[in-house]
Amino acid sequence: MKVDSVNWLILQLLQNNARVSHTEIAKQVGISSPAVAERIRKLEDAGIIEGYYAKVSYLKTGYQFKAIINLRAFMGRLKPFLEKVVTFKEVVNCYRITGNENIVMEVILRDQKHLEQFIDQLITYGESKTQIVLSAVTTNNAIKKPISS
Repeated sequence: MKVDSVNWLILQLLQNNARVSHTEIAKQVGISSPAVAERIRKLEDAGIIEGYYAKVSYLKTGYQFKAIINLRAFMGRLKPFLEKVVTFKEVVNCYRITGNENIVMEVILRDQKHLEQFIDQLITYGESKTQIVLSAVTTNNAIKKPISS
């Protein structure tokens, strides 16, 4: 599916607010509301839009710590870790990466003790490095239309 400039704008608006109405998108994009609905359906059918999500304030749910944990898996322990990580409720995002470490995880935890217990679970899989997140830098993380070459 070709993603034209109108589709890119629709994607950007949805990334900024997934609950924005088709009518509001239509006003900003300059096409009719039914045309917006059809384009969104096509973007969903093509797998370009993978889903819609709620942004949760973990702090307000009682999770005081956010950390980034890099893991360098021991020889033969990467595959078992990849099978286990999907069961960790603390893991918000997990990426297999290149470089000295194999894995980088974003985790949320209740407190320092919870962090310690979580790190203890990782010891059998590899060597970890942990950074505590102090605050988030607000960005406009919407994917914009790529620059043509």
